[in-house]
Amino acid sequence: MTRSRKRRPPTARSVIRRGRGVRGPMLPPTVPARRTRGQEFDRLVLEAFAPLESRWHEQLTKLDIAVDDVPKIRPLHPDSVTWPDEVVADGPVPLSRLIPAGVDRYGMTTRARIVLFRKPLELRAGDPDDLVDLLREVLVQQLATYLGVEPDIIDPDPDADNG
Repeated sequence: MTRSRKRRPPTARSVIRRGRGVRGPMLPPTVPARRTRGQEFDRLVLEAFAPLESRWHEQLTKLDIAVDDVPKIRPLHPDSVTWPDEVVADGPVPLSRLIPAGVDRYGMTTRARIVLFRKPLELRAGDPDDLVDLLREVLVQQLATYLGVEPDIIDPDPDADNG
């Protein structure tokens, strides 16, 4: 007589080990909870840049906006911080950087770009509402540097859009 073995219900560990774990996304892509922090930050950057871009579209056709998680610039001692105009910083921590157009190491021409550093900006802002305002402020400063004008010319009344 053969003995029937009683099967135990699978544990989470055994399911994953045997390749029978989650097989697809838990949420559809249209659900906001599916966005990563980086994707949400990118969305906020576009939201902050849109009114500036629509106003200065002709002058910004050769400018790119990029996002990096952290700056690749070495941190400086807080007492000896002097950043060039191309860097917007909060003390020793850079928040963004304007990289002028030029030629890369392969001899290819590059476009000018503003690089926003996600983690320092998120830490400085605290909450999402402050982050949008900070992004707009940083973008205004960088666009003013790029165009060689005062920030007041780029965004004469920053509170007009927030109404």
